[in-house]
Amino acid sequence: MDISDLKILICDDSLLARKNLRDGLKGLGCKNITEVFDGQAAIDAYINDRPDIVFLDIVMPVKDGITAAREICESDPDAYIVMVSSVGTQVHLREAIKAGAKDFLQKPATPEQIKNALEHISGGEE
Repeated sequence: MDISDLKILICDDSLLARKNLRDGLKGLGCKNITEVFDGQAAIDAYINDRPDIVFLDIVMPVKDGITAAREICESDPDAYIVMVSSVGTQVHLREAIKAGAKDFLQKPATPEQIKNALEHISGGEE
């Protein structure tokens, strides 16, 4: 699958963080991007749209990213979730992986890091 064909969900309560990630994705040719601002909205959007990849913040209102990742993975064990957070402690990393996240990017994510995450899901790299 080509990167430009991926359905992408961005979930972050920070408008600036969502914009930065969206701009990075668009710069790589991604067109099908949905944005939400809290963990419950991410769960709902995932269930409704089944995106190919989810970029999920950890610290958010309503439900945090760890809880959202867990619930998304309970509904779809094949969900591809990338945690993107400025809270990069080892505890959070372990919790994210345990919840089902496949990758973890430190904010602000660079275009190269975003591209690497997309290549894993699109089959561009293994």
